[in-house]
Amino acid sequence: MLGGGGALIVLAGLAHYTDWPSGLAFVLSAAAMSVLAALVGLSVEQLGDRFGPGATGVLQSALGNLPELFICIFALRAGLVDVVRAALIGSILANLLLVLGLAFLVGGLKHGPQPLGSDRARTIVVLMGLSVIAMAIPSLTHHLHTPAAEHEKTFSLIVSIILLFLFVLSLPFALKRSPSGESGPEQHEAPRWPIALAIGMLAVAGAAAAFVSDWFVAALEPAMDSAGISQAFAGLVIVAIAGNAIENVVGIQLAAKGQSEYAFSVVLNSPIQIALVLAPLLVIISQVFGLASLTLVFSPLLVVVLVLSIVLTAMIALDGESTWLEGATLIALYAIIATAFWWG
Repeated sequence: MLGGGGALIVLAGLAHYTDWPSGLAFVLSAAAMSVLAALVGLSVEQLGDRFGPGATGVLQSALGNLPELFICIFALRAGLVDVVRAALIGSILANLLLVLGLAFLVGGLKHGPQPLGSDRARTIVVLMGLSVIAMAIPSLTHHLHTPAAEHEKTFSLIVSIILLFLFVLSLPFALKRSPSGESGPEQHEAPRWPIALAIGMLAVAGAAAAFVSDWFVAALEPAMDSAGISQAFAGLVIVAIAGNAIENVVGIQLAAKGQSEYAFSVVLNSPIQIALVLAPLLVIISQVFGLASLTLVFSPLLVVVLVLSIVLTAMIALDGESTWLEGATLIALYAIIATAFWWG
């Protein structure tokens, strides 16, 4: 993987710094981002046995969102605020509907109905709901024309600080090791990487992601113009899926292995961190470093589909098990929402 992935990154760099067609440059940079995401996932997996599933899940989600953080920063620098807003909501929707749906579909077809009824999974669903709804409150104040709407930037900054503080408070629960009876990652018989090598690969992948994210955003605008893609669709679908490649792969793999509860936790860790960390950080960074100003005010349709997706996920979790048909329904719902944003 490393050899082919390195070649893709080199080709993406050549496409960026030379006069290659914008469509090809975009495809190569997106492929390079996926390779880096896979490398991060592999490195985190090598650390899993040392840190335990709880810490590994947090680390996996945090580093899995690192490429998207870089993409959004460069997009803000380019003034693509609508892309960033849509990408934040799109990342949550992609995990709640597309990735979770694929995990349910693959796991259900292979193993039948899968249990989700652990206390840990239910607590994660509650935390996810509270986190995402808290992130959406500035949107409600704006669209309901409350007095706080006149202080959009300040209110978004205050909410961002509170959300980051909530994330710190949630870490002890997230890092708690699972009970012996709860499913977790399988033990690997293959030799483990030395910790220094795994951490080194994470550092290299993070540094490379910063460069490739810049190339990705530079190719994104011409690609949108040539294909007639709106900023909303580009952020909601393209950037969201490219930036969440780790969760896309890991969650589905765990479900295919019959580890449904652990897959559920891994997939839902990502939207929690998007709401509590990624979105607040981008709001603060945009204001501190003078980028295009980002607030936590999203369009009414984005807020509605977000809340409905959370309610649907909670209903499935409280039911205690998942089926392949529920997975197919989640995927269909994601496709409908994505289509609704094709025109903007």
